[in-house]
Order: sequence, then C-alpha cells, then structure tokens
Amino acid sequence: MKWKRIASYLLTALLSVTLTLAAVVAYWSLSGSGSKLEQLEALLLECFIGEADQTAIEDAAAEAMVDALGDRWSYYISADDYASYQDSKNNSYVGIGITILTADTASGVEIAAVTEGGPAEDAGLQAGDVIIEVDGEDVRGQDYTVTRDLIRGTAGTIVEIAVVRDGETLAFLVERRSIATVVATGTLLEGQIGYITIENFNSGCASETIAAIEELIEAGAEKFVFDVRNNPGGYVSQLVELLDYLLPEGDIFISEDYLGNRTVDSSDADFLDYPMAILVNSESYSAAEFFAAACQEYEAAVIVGTVTCGKGYFQQTFEFSDGSAVGLSVGKYYTPGGVSLIGVGVTPDIIVEVDDETFSAIYYGTIEPEDDPQLQAAIAALNEE
Repeated sequence: MKWKRIASYLLTALLSVTLTLAAVVAYWSLSGSGSKLEQLEALLLECFIGEADQTAIEDAAAEAMVDALGDRWSYYISADDYASYQDSKNNSYVGIGITILTADTASGVEIAAVTEGGPAEDAGLQAGDVIIEVDGEDVRGQDYTVTRDLIRGTAGTIVEIAVVRDGETLAFLVERRSIATVVATGTLLEGQIGYITIENFNSGCASETIAAIEELIEAGAEKFVFDVRNNPGGYVSQLVELLDYLLPEGDIFISEDYLGNRTVDSSDADFLDYPMAILVNSESYSAAEFFAAACQEYEAAVIVGTVTCGKGYFQQTFEFSDGSAVGLSVGKYYTPGGVSLIGVGVTPDIIVEVDDETFSAIYYGTIEPEDDPQLQAAIAALNEE
C-alpha cells in the first residue's frame, strides 16, 4: 500500500507539471501571431514567476531598440522624463537654481554656481558649498545624478539641503521653483569688446542674443566675441534667425530630410557690420557648430578654440500614447557651402588648446576673462584687424 501511495503522489505531481507546461506551450503558441517583441512581452507578463513591471519592460525595450541603431544622437525618453525634457527645450526647469560639479563626490557634491535670484540664493546657499545630504539621504560617494534627482521635484515643494561650508555643517530649506534659463549673457570688456555667451539654441536664443548685442552697442561695443563653447545646439529656427541678423544676403543653412526633401534658408541684405570672433570647443554641438561654420564661410568672424564635435544629423521628437517619446535622427544639416560636418566638425582659424583644469573652469563659468586663453586669443585676433 505504501508504494502505491508514493506512485500515486508521483503520478499526480507529474500530471500537474505536464498540465502546467502544456498551458505554457499552448499560451506561447497562441501568442505567436504578433511580432517577436509582442510575443516576448506577453510571455514575460503571463508566465514570469516574479513581479513584472510592464512599463519598465517597455521602457527598457524601447531604449534598447533606439540604441541598436548605433546613432549616438537618437534617444528614448520615458514618460517620467518627458516633462523635464520639454522644460529644457523651453529653457526652463523646476529646481533650486544651482550648478553642481559632476566629479569627485567622495566628500559630497560641490556647488559650482548659484543662479542669481533663484531659490538656492534666496535660501542662503553659496558657490563652494559641498552638499552632503538631500532630504536626509547621504549623497557622499554617490554619483552626482543621485543628488540631482533628489533635488528635482514638483514646483512649490520644499527640499532640505545639508552642506559643509568652511568645516561647518549647515542645513537649508529650499523651495523648488520654475526657473527660466538665461540663454545669452552680454558683458562689455576692456577695449570696447562685447562678449556674449550663448548657452544653447533653444527657445529664446535669437531674441536674447540680439537684445544683448544691441545693448552692448549702446554701451559702446565696437567688436564682438560670441562664446558657444559647451553649447549643445537646439532649434534650427533660432539658429537661422540669429544668422539672418548677423550675415549679409545669401544662403545661410541647408537641411535635407530622410525623404530627400531639401530646404535652404537665406539671409536678407541687413547684417551686423562689426568685427566678430566665435569661441568653440569639442563640446560645441549641432546648431552651435553650424553657427560658427556659416560665419566662417562668409568670412564674417574668426573662429577660435578647438575642433567642434561634428554633429550633422537633426532629430525629430515623436511622442507615444503613454507619454514617452523618441528623438530620432531623420535628416542631415549642411553649411551654406553645402559641407557636412558629420564626424568632422569645424576647424578653428586659430587653435588654442587648454588643460583639464581650465576646460572645467570654462564649462562651469568660474574663469575670469583675463585667465581664459581662448577668449584672450579671440580678443587679440580682433585687435589685429
């Protein structure tokens, strides 16, 4: 009787496993009508023994598909990140108004700059403070993105920031607010040099840059240096509007989409008749590069710095029903002379290399004009004309 009971148990267990496997096989066969990805997703959601997060699965799959193109300029944006992405394109964001250093976080995350009039400045935070905690979470030794993500949040909410300043630990309550990014900043340097830094070519770039130029002219500027180092580019419409203001009559920009449709943008006869120089570096991308290239081809400005990135594709953003999106390379850009910058970039008329420390100071805006070798080379070139 004992052996009969054991045999019965084994038979029951075997039958259960067989029925389960049969159900899986049957399900797998029934789901075979979709694409491989649809079949895989259905299998994971139905048969995985653990918890399967459908959104996480689809986000990972979408990002992998875009990465598989091998195009560094195409990217996937999750629904959670899409609002921030749109804010950046509109030159605004929700935060506290600080710039943080991205390296050497062992002792904390250093604040490189504090936005004038922003919530951080209002609360008392200063450049040079080292963040050690955000809302009670220790950020020492963690990647800077942890600090960044903890500080981000909803406008109107409060974040507690603990910092070390001159050996003393201080805590600040800071309100997150919507902050508008200043795109173009103008300064009148010695020798009547108008120095304008252009952060990007997103919304407001052209109008802010033109306003800065005209204010400097009223202040007595006789020559101009435009700084597009570390400028990631932006909208073609902003680039074309600014080039139209600066350059004489003629073609100023060419684009061609994936269907072969070619668009040529032109400038009218009015232009800025002042000596000009443009600062570029390896982190000058896209519209920033074509800004320099167009002025170089028209011999309207001397280009100073290092070879630019070489981004000649343009992207279009496609939004999906779940609120996520993809920025996909759908065409190519060309200079007024029909030259592609893909993988080549713009070679400056005057090449000035800088060391890592100087590069970092330029990036974070902590260098004084007299200590910036690239800016000084541009000024010297203008003064020789």
